[in-house]
Amino acid sequence: MHTTAGLWIDHRKAVIAIVSAEGEETLEIKSNIEKQPGRFAGVRSTTPYEAQQAQADDSRERDFTGQLHRFYDVVIAAIRDAESILIFGPGEAKGELTKRLEHAKLGGHIIAKETADKMTDRQIAAKVREYFHK
Repeated sequence: MHTTAGLWIDHRKAVIAIVSAEGEETLEIKSNIEKQPGRFAGVRSTTPYEAQQAQADDSRERDFTGQLHRFYDVVIAAIRDAESILIFGPGEAKGELTKRLEHAKLGGHIIAKETADKMTDRQIAAKVREYFHK
């Protein structure tokens, strides 16, 4: 039996179910990324020139993108040995990860991409098991 991996992914976390001859393993990788960082202590300042104290949007977006790339690299390292990869999840992260996998020369291992809402770790493992045992 060859190694298969299924992963549910969004920008906050990835849950990976790896099925191989040795057995089944489930990993959870958190990104620790906050898309819209709040103001200091969540309170809006009443002082003049407050806009100059906040980080610029382009710099914030660059930081977010860099953190996402590091998150995707960790996910790719976890599934690198899989011969078949199923990717599912609710948002844009599926497509972004697919592009990163293609860049890493692993795009041919992707057998399907599906849209799926929030799922528990057990539901994810069951979906992967069911998909690959058809």
